[in-house]
Amino acid sequence: MTGGFVYSEKPIRIERGEGVHLYDGDGTEYLDFGASYGVAAVGHCHPEVVSAVQSQVERLTFVQASYPNAARDGLYDKLAAVAPGDLDDVWLCNSGTEANEAALKFARSATGDSKIVAARDGFHGRTMGSLAATWKPKYRTPFEPLAGGVEFVPYGDEAALAEAVDDETAAVLLEPIQGEGGVNPAPEGYLQAAREAADDTGAALIFDEIQTGLGRTGALWACEKRGVTPDVLTSAKGLGGGLPVAATLCADWVAEDAGPHGSTFSGGPVVSAAAEATLSVLADEDLPANAAEVGEHLQSKLRGPELPIRTVRGEGLLVGVEVGRGANAVLKRLAMNHGVLALPAGRSVVRLLPPLTVEQSHADEVIDALGAALAEVSA
Repeated sequence: MTGGFVYSEKPIRIERGEGVHLYDGDGTEYLDFGASYGVAAVGHCHPEVVSAVQSQVERLTFVQASYPNAARDGLYDKLAAVAPGDLDDVWLCNSGTEANEAALKFARSATGDSKIVAARDGFHGRTMGSLAATWKPKYRTPFEPLAGGVEFVPYGDEAALAEAVDDETAAVLLEPIQGEGGVNPAPEGYLQAAREAADDTGAALIFDEIQTGLGRTGALWACEKRGVTPDVLTSAKGLGGGLPVAATLCADWVAEDAGPHGSTFSGGPVVSAAAEATLSVLADEDLPANAAEVGEHLQSKLRGPELPIRTVRGEGLLVGVEVGRGANAVLKRLAMNHGVLALPAGRSVVRLLPPLTVEQSHADEVIDALGAALAEVSA
């Protein structure tokens, strides 16, 4: 066995990216509606992000987080300024699963309790602690036994959530819209019910906004659209404009008793510069508003009578298209025959997760390609 062994490689070798497009070694163009897993929120190789990285790497590549640094301090301030509510205490790390691991540790330390309540069909990462709060057996079973103390409840069931959250609960961990689990938006009132259950028992409410955050749903944070502020919020994917960086944002009461934690690469100067530039681009180009506008156009077209689609779910530019059990067959034809790269969300759902810089013309390309791919699969 040589080379990478975790991922099954696709028959497309990507060599370059620009904006919403990716290119293989022969110059073939692909429209990225999922190949970057939402990482390219401001598009591939955005000039402002590239410039910030180049400038920083020439001055200082790395210094550990115990030593103050202008790039890291700038990102701390920027994240605190855009965080929902009063979540102005910031922990930086490298990936979404690390951000969720930290959130769970902080909640257990701050509350003195240990129980975690999470949702069925939720996905929070693949490292051992985050995996313990991830529902799908496919991810969990090979690595069991996992960390204990996690109780799963049906997503969207307020009564089941209220019953599960008790005085021994350290945290309630939820996605405002489940991504990997099928693109399932929280029902009206569900996140507020989670807020009330946490308040009643002294538990920390954690929102995993790794996929929903940074403008993807049409607001900077999905929880803002529902009027609910958590005690801890996690962010990653698009935060670094293509570089690996994540953040755990905490209320004071959690941060003040977060317990011992650390990471060698927490908030390195280069990724901090990239993230600060990314946040600036999101604001300057009003990309959340673009996500709302293009997402509404995309979803309205997908719901038209022309396509043999069961349902369309999501908000903004996090869209799940339920096509039946042949989602992977559809994805293969989208990529190989029509130059559109997308993602699955289970066996039956095609997940569309493009850069927030896409235009309506790109959405129309995807709709035409999806119609053709569906026809090819059913032929």
